[in-house]
Amino acid sequence: MEPSTSSNAFSFLSKGWREVRDSADADLRLMKDRANSFKNLATSFDRELENFFNSAAPPPPFSVPAMRSSAPAEIEFVKNLQPKLSEIRRAYSSPDFSKKVLEKWKPKAQIRIDLSAIRKAIVSEVEEEEGEGDEVVEFDREKRGRKLSLKEFWDWGEWKGESEAPDWEPIRKLKSRFKDLEKNGEFLEKFKSSLKSMCRDPQESKEVPPLDVPELLAYFVKQARPFLDQLGVRREICDKLVESLYSKRKNQLLLQSLSREESAVVGNGNIDDELDLRIASVLQSTGHRYDGGFWPHPAKHDASDNERHVAIVTTASLPWMTGTAVNPLFRAAYLSQSAKQKVTLLVPWLCKSDQELVYPSNVTFTSPEEQEAYIRNWLEERVGFKADFKISFYPGKFSKSRRSILPAGDTSQFIPSKDADIAILEEPEHLNWYHHGKRWTDKFNHVVGIVHTNYLEYIKREKNGALQAFLVKHINNWVTRAYCHKVLRLSASTQDLPKSVICNVHGVNPKFLIIGEKIAAERELGQKAFTKGAYFLGKMVWAKGYKELIDLLAKHKTDLDGFKLDVFGNGEDANEVQSAARRLDLNLNFQKGRDHADDSLHGYKVFINPSISDVLCTATAEALAMGKFVVCADHPSNEFFRSFPNCLTYKTSDDFVAKVKEALENDPYPLTPEQRYQLSWEAATQRFMEYSELDRILNNEKDGAKSSTHNRKLITKSVSMPNLTEAVDGGLAFAHYCLTGNELLRLCSGAIPGTRDYDKQHCKDLNLLPPEVENPIYGW
Repeated sequence: MEPSTSSNAFSFLSKGWREVRDSADADLRLMKDRANSFKNLATSFDRELENFFNSAAPPPPFSVPAMRSSAPAEIEFVKNLQPKLSEIRRAYSSPDFSKKVLEKWKPKAQIRIDLSAIRKAIVSEVEEEEGEGDEVVEFDREKRGRKLSLKEFWDWGEWKGESEAPDWEPIRKLKSRFKDLEKNGEFLEKFKSSLKSMCRDPQESKEVPPLDVPELLAYFVKQARPFLDQLGVRREICDKLVESLYSKRKNQLLLQSLSREESAVVGNGNIDDELDLRIASVLQSTGHRYDGGFWPHPAKHDASDNERHVAIVTTASLPWMTGTAVNPLFRAAYLSQSAKQKVTLLVPWLCKSDQELVYPSNVTFTSPEEQEAYIRNWLEERVGFKADFKISFYPGKFSKSRRSILPAGDTSQFIPSKDADIAILEEPEHLNWYHHGKRWTDKFNHVVGIVHTNYLEYIKREKNGALQAFLVKHINNWVTRAYCHKVLRLSASTQDLPKSVICNVHGVNPKFLIIGEKIAAERELGQKAFTKGAYFLGKMVWAKGYKELIDLLAKHKTDLDGFKLDVFGNGEDANEVQSAARRLDLNLNFQKGRDHADDSLHGYKVFINPSISDVLCTATAEALAMGKFVVCADHPSNEFFRSFPNCLTYKTSDDFVAKVKEALENDPYPLTPEQRYQLSWEAATQRFMEYSELDRILNNEKDGAKSSTHNRKLITKSVSMPNLTEAVDGGLAFAHYCLTGNELLRLCSGAIPGTRDYDKQHCKDLNLLPPEVENPIYGW
């Protein structure tokens, strides 16, 4: 071995010796403290024995009953042990005890390392002695570098050697007595239970109190809300009933039995969360686990391959220029721009006889392929790009009485099972009034309904309208609850449907934004962009605002002297509307309906729309996009447009006159880039993705950040208790399926005869198998 290597090794061992010496000094200080703590332990143990004997005489009211029968014998055993313990206490209380303990723990007897010998051993490369020396040093360093447990302290006399055992006789006696005590396991268990019963704080009990009758009734009413809603019981009444039944005293007990995080959630004042957590905690304490519903759900589309499919189902199609034909078409085009999903637009196919009644300008199609080509050409002219989505057709029939298209057969069967992932139902109540087929929520993973039409407002204008509106209101509740996961209402003018939120998810045709930019550029150059006054455009039926318009103009004929209004529209009530205007001698110029983007309409400065039956007037949005003034009623259907400076709303008829004069006398404000974007389909699609929760689902997120945090705090209810709401929804869907399968009931409720299944003409046009071949056994 090199001399430098020997010197380095010796320096290393010298450094180790200094560390061992410092450790030994620390151990001496530790032993002094340990001797004092041992004295305190003896005094404390003596007090515990005295308390135990005192508590054994008259049994306290909270003592354990099982301990009374064997207590005398056990107490005698402890009394026999007491003299020995007193002798031990006198022994370790003597002044010499600490000195003896410290002498026994002195490290000099253990650390006997001859550094010169080790140096010689290293120089002579004797590896065996080097290994033994390292082992001794490592052993003593390990023993002195950590605190000893009580068991190691008792066993120290044996570890030191038999020659030093007599000095540890008190400890040996104490150990032997405790070993005898350990043999009597039953006594120790009863002793521990007695101490727990005496020391337990009732406020710290983790036992969950059982449910009482008011809590059970409160939970039943909460879960039965869907059924009670169908019976006409308002949600506010159910909420008050649940709150009155739920006991606040039980809530306080629940807070004490939960963790801090769960208590913070319960304390947020939400009575539903408190009651859910209360029920879940009781069920969890009993070990109950809920594993399923009343019937199994069929297998759905597997999205594990990250290829998602969106099916948009609507109730109308071009060339019928209605909101449910145009808006779903734009939605499909803009949703298809994302690579996250494939899109299919499912529209009704009408036989030629119905096409002649519905489509304007005598436009008809001999095949679905011909109509699809017409739809795509119309769309590409307006959006400026080629939309990559699929167009499919389902059988439909036109109802003259309802002035709408109703599905024939099971509409859901025209979406293949492999593509049945996400469904968007445009007008879900309309699509499902007479739906007799698979439940949408069973076939699809996520179903979103978009409410376009305020049917109750239209029905109230008919004969026996109040009664019909009452029935239709509950039927709409029924079908949307049974067939949708989420419902979007374009405005608050529609009825309050289950699972619904209010959000405008419609945009305007990009062509109108281009027109608005062109007009704004002309105005910047000093050109006069608006050369005409006011106009109104809409389908000529009374419910589209014509009644309100004629009433306002007739009431303020003198106030609006010289005011002229051009009216564009076609419809079933055209003759009646024009006759009423002539009879009242109103200055209205009626013209045939035309596209709102027509060049002849660009020069008008003011668009007047007094309708209060619309959900969200598309023509109003288009007029704002073109940079015009809009005069409309202060109504929930116009809530989205109030933020635009060119939107002038009125509350009274006198206010209507003032707003019309203001619009005619001033120039509209140019739209800002933010306002143009707010009207666009890009912004509408973004709002739709957010409010329908489609962005979270397409990104494969199980829960949003907020809901996941909430679920971590709450006990998982889905695995601990059944969901009565889902059971009620399933029961409503099953009842609706049974009722719509009866032809007599369908006819009594206004269905078109023979629409439970599609007919032979549909089979011919769409190349379908006959219904009796498609479903050989009815209902299977």
